[in-house]
Amino acid sequence: MNPIEHLNKIFDSRIRIGIMSALIVNESLNFNDLKSLIDVTDGNLATHLKTLEEHKYIKVQKGFIGRKTNTLYTITSAGSKAFRAHLEALEKIIKGIG
Repeated sequence: MNPIEHLNKIFDSRIRIGIMSALIVNESLNFNDLKSLIDVTDGNLATHLKTLEEHKYIKVQKGFIGRKTNTLYTITSAGSKAFRAHLEALEKIIKGIG
């Protein structure tokens, strides 16, 4: 089977790749940490986080620190599996071309 067929369309966006990359190596991150890591606007980040949440690739946990809201994002096992499969497909494509 062609490795291109194993690429996940959800990870076509550099922002979603950034989110997933950050979450796969961190237990969890809050909105502001993700925003500064990926260097995007609030609205842009929120839109991509919503897409990943809808596909059950990330889990959202809302809470408070003192009186301030704090939203934590965590990668799910399904998200980790899908993202790793996407990265493996990319690697196979790169090795096949080179």
